[in-house]
Amino acid sequence: MKTPSRVLVVGASLGGLSVVEALRREGYAGGVTLLGAERHLPYDRPPLSKKVLSGAVEPEKTFLRSESAVAQLDAEVILGDPAVRLDLTAREVHTAAGRVLRADVIVLATGIEPRRLPGQEKWAGVHVLRTVDDAVALRADLLENPRLVVVGEGVLGTEIAATARSMGLAVTLTGPQSAPLAGQLGPLVGGVLAKLHVEKGVDLRLGVAVKQLVGGDDGRVAGVLLENGEMLPADRVVVAIGSRPATGWLAGSGLDISDGIVCDARCRAAEGVYAVGDAASFHHEGLGVRLRLENRSNAVEQAMAVAANIVGKDEPYTPVPFFWTDQYETKIQTFGILSPEAEVAVVEGDPEKRQFVALYGKNGKVIGALGWNAIKAIRAYRQFVVDGKPWAEVGVQAS
Repeated sequence: MKTPSRVLVVGASLGGLSVVEALRREGYAGGVTLLGAERHLPYDRPPLSKKVLSGAVEPEKTFLRSESAVAQLDAEVILGDPAVRLDLTAREVHTAAGRVLRADVIVLATGIEPRRLPGQEKWAGVHVLRTVDDAVALRADLLENPRLVVVGEGVLGTEIAATARSMGLAVTLTGPQSAPLAGQLGPLVGGVLAKLHVEKGVDLRLGVAVKQLVGGDDGRVAGVLLENGEMLPADRVVVAIGSRPATGWLAGSGLDISDGIVCDARCRAAEGVYAVGDAASFHHEGLGVRLRLENRSNAVEQAMAVAANIVGKDEPYTPVPFFWTDQYETKIQTFGILSPEAEVAVVEGDPEKRQFVALYGKNGKVIGALGWNAIKAIRAYRQFVVDGKPWAEVGVQAS
């Protein structure tokens, strides 16, 4: 493959910045453009729901690189101008400001966008949390010490609930699953996490879906109405009901965007077009499945793989998925693709003592490992996931 003379990276995210940095490490000396929809330099998202929201870290501290460090990459950086259309044939990206950016290779790193409840924009005091600006706005509202309802018992919702409780707020957490993160990590871990949140003072209203938000005569949100008829009073509401790939601007481009940006095992969506990060749906040759991973480590590792392929190395991307969440004094880490329907075996520690390692099994083999406050211990089980260790050899009664 001929080395491209110019690479355009759409999305000034961790994944997008990592592509630019990896290209330079690979020795690529051609032109690079980094296009971002937000006005900020690339920043780290995991701290937003925790340290930025709590005030422990100023928003500027989340920036991944200084202006001088970005300048050393010798890349054209365009911020605050969203991409609105991709012309595959011409290899052009059109922007909201009217720019037309051409390149030999285009890398799509536009990430995800939060889902919203119908009509939530009608009421003041309703938030989502995706960007640094979202975090700043939410923190300003929480400093008024409101009654907070968090809609969504997934990772983001539970992190926000934990942070808000650490700030002393009255917090209610609601969502359709029976326990926090049960839809991702299963009932055992979900049950332990539920106990933790209750002990910390979170009011759990789980196992029932939200019917609608209710507002007052002053135009502000006043409560959350559940499908069972219960009304949860609220001065502020955070909607954390999941996300969707930010691919609307790619409609009609000719790319397959049925589940994010559909790519091959090299993260290639079309000739001369690659995707990285939360929106990239790639074929994992090692696992024989299609994956779309929404986490920090994947964005960095996938960016390095894409950069290598751009300069001609032609290597499949076969990561061991890794994820973590911090809530209160608890750190949960996972390797592999965990399924709530999988068999679960605790192989070290004790869930009641809030320090343990659990393995997840499916189809007769280990598919994942989880550590609860077991940062060192879980590393020993990563290879179990890589090897697909036979479940019969785990040697612990499944729970």
